[in-house]
Amino acid sequence: MKIEFAPRSLPLQRRLQTASVAQWIFSFLGLAQCCTAAFIILLFTRFWLVSALYAAWWFIDREKPSKGGRRIHFLRNCIVWRYMRDYFPISLEKTAELDPRQNYLLGFHPHGVLAAGAFLNFCTEATGFSTLFPGITPHLMMLSLWFRIPFFRDYAMSGGLIASDKESASYVLRKPEGGNLLAIIVGGAQEALDARPGSFTLLLKNRKGFVRLAIQHGTPLVPAFSFGENDLFDQVNNPKGSWLRRIQHFLQQIMGISLPLFHARGIFQYSFGVIPYRRPICTVVGKPIPVQKKDKPSEEEVDQVHQKYLNELSQLFEKHKAKYNVPEDSHLEFI
Repeated sequence: MKIEFAPRSLPLQRRLQTASVAQWIFSFLGLAQCCTAAFIILLFTRFWLVSALYAAWWFIDREKPSKGGRRIHFLRNCIVWRYMRDYFPISLEKTAELDPRQNYLLGFHPHGVLAAGAFLNFCTEATGFSTLFPGITPHLMMLSLWFRIPFFRDYAMSGGLIASDKESASYVLRKPEGGNLLAIIVGGAQEALDARPGSFTLLLKNRKGFVRLAIQHGTPLVPAFSFGENDLFDQVNNPKGSWLRRIQHFLQQIMGISLPLFHARGIFQYSFGVIPYRRPICTVVGKPIPVQKKDKPSEEEVDQVHQKYLNELSQLFEKHKAKYNVPEDSHLEFI
C-alpha cells in the first residue's frame, strides 16, 4: 500500500519544486556553516547577547539529541516538503502493518549520496508516514557531529533527527508503551561513496551493530529498500584503491563524514550542477522480523539474525524490483 499524490505540471509548480530541492541541499551543505558563522559573528556585534543566551540554552539542552530530539509538527508538515516530494517524485510503500504497541528498528538501504528518500519519508509528512503507519513515531539517526552546530541542531531535531549513538538508540527503543520507529541508514557515510545510477551494492555484510541492538531490546527488525535512491546523482569515478578513494576514506576517518564528488543538473540548466536529477524514488518498507530479547547475545545469535535480515531484504528487493524498472539480472550485492 502506498499513498498516491496528484502530479503537478504547471511551470510555476515546477519552479517551486526545484526551489524546494535547492533549499534542502543548501540546508545540509551550507546551512551548517552559515549557522556557525552567524553564532560567532554575533558575539562581536551589539547582538552578542543572542549568542550568549543561545550558548547557555545549548549547554542546558545538550543531551536532547540523545533523548529523542524535539520534533516540531508544523515544520514536518511544511508545504516546502510536498514540493520536494513532487520534484522527483518520492513515495512510501508499506507491505505489512506495524503494531503501534511495539517499537521497531528499521534498516534503510541504500544511503545514496544525500539520503533524500530517508529524509523525506521519515523527517517530514510529505509522503504520508503517519497515515500509512498510524500510532508510529519515526526517528532517523544522523551523525552526532551535526548536533554540535549552533542553531542547526534545532533545525535538524525539528524533523525527528536524533544523534547516531547507542545511548540515543536505546532511549527510543526503550519506550515501554511502544509506538517508536528508529530508522538507521546502515551503510552510512561510507556507502555514499558507491552511490551511482544502477548500483545495488550495500555495505552490510559486516555491519551487525544494529542487529545486536535489536536483540538487546527485543525489537523487531524492519528492512526497507529505497528504489531510485542511487539514481539522483552521477559521481566522479572513485574505484577502490584509487587515489581519490584513499583521500575520501582518510577524510572520513578524520571528520566522520564522507565527501563524494557528485554532480547532476543546475537550477536553470540541465547539463551540470548539484541539483539532483528528476528521477522517482519509492521506499518500500518490508514486514517486521521478530527478534527474541537477550541482554548479551552471542556472536552466533547475532550472525543468525543478521543472515535472516539479509535474506528478508533480498526477498523484498527481488519481489518489487520489476515494478521499479530494475533489470531482471540485477541483484543486491553485500560487501
